Amino acid sequence: MTRKPRVAVVFGGRSSEHAISCVTAGSVLPAIDRDQYDVVPIGIARDGRWVLESGDADRLRIREGAGEDRLPSVDGDRASVTLARDVGSTDLVVTEPSAPPRTLGEVDVVFPLLHGPWGEDGTIQGMLEMAGVRYVGAGVLASAVSMDKAYMKVVLAAAGLPVMPSVVVTAPEWASDPQECRDRSAGLGYPLFVKPARGGSSIGISKVHDASGLDAALEEALRHDPKVLVEVCATGAREVECGVLQSLDGGAETSVPAEIRITGDHEFYDFDAKYLPEEATELDVPAMLPDGVEERLRDLSARAFQAVGCEGLARVDFFVFPDGSLVVNEINTMPGFTPLSMFPRMWAASGLAYPDLVDRLIRLALARDTGLR
Repeated sequence: MTRKPRVAVVFGGRSSEHAISCVTAGSVLPAIDRDQYDVVPIGIARDGRWVLESGDADRLRIREGAGEDRLPSVDGDRASVTLARDVGSTDLVVTEPSAPPRTLGEVDVVFPLLHGPWGEDGTIQGMLEMAGVRYVGAGVLASAVSMDKAYMKVVLAAAGLPVMPSVVVTAPEWASDPQECRDRSAGLGYPLFVKPARGGSSIGISKVHDASGLDAALEEALRHDPKVLVEVCATGAREVECGVLQSLDGGAETSVPAEIRITGDHEFYDFDAKYLPEEATELDVPAMLPDGVEERLRDLSARAFQAVGCEGLARVDFFVFPDGSLVVNEINTMPGFTPLSMFPRMWAASGLAYPDLVDRLIRLALARDTGLR
């Protein structure tokens, strides 16, 4: 290749995590080495329209203040952009009012920084596979399985990995027989966590202490997803995470683990605790774990990565109980890359700086094939 590889950074999207995807892009875009790559920022507006974004990192941050206005979003009024498939290549074509379409050239790799449905769940991965475009991160099946927490548990349990007990409640079940849904959920014992099965960033999640709060929690989760996971609360457990990166030979490398400790008024690691710097969240990177626990946790992280067929990267979240036992909470195939995100912090503590982490993911994507080749 005589020219620089062209990287299309795609962010925004139609999910409730639109703003966090923009924040992630605001961190990744400045970290890509422009001497090595030609970078094209592409935003997906909330209505699904693809546009050529400015890539202004400052505009993609969470601003001070209250309300939705503080959260960044893609400007859907900008020029439209499409992937145009031709024989042997895929070009980016920009369309503006009262102007002929113009091409930005061939795309070599897409870096999808999309969180939640219509992005992290295998949908955009399937589109890119059909277009024959290389991309960063997990493929269609691994993305879909990891996004759906209920199926994730099935796959991990089948691979011999420990998971928390849970039940699934769907919107049709809740509409037709709410009492059966209540009884099935309460059978797990309180306290419980109720969460959208295919959500992220702690949006729509509630902690339920007794039966009086169950209905409201189910209704809130169902607002975000017609499939809801009701899960036993890991009382007394520590929340510890581990980063996984695919190695060039196809194996899995793990970072030092990190621990999240929630203080103040937060009962769990909710949206504000994750993304707002003024919130009372304490992070220990690396986590201080008893002898032997870190080694087992890192081994389970690699096994989880391989069990769902991940590629590129993933963050595996654990509950660490006082007796040293471990339970996999979830696996995230597109973890946040914001300045507060654990994934880049863990790799920095492991000796891989943020720009080098981004570069490695792009290089892994450039080396991969699409489809079943």
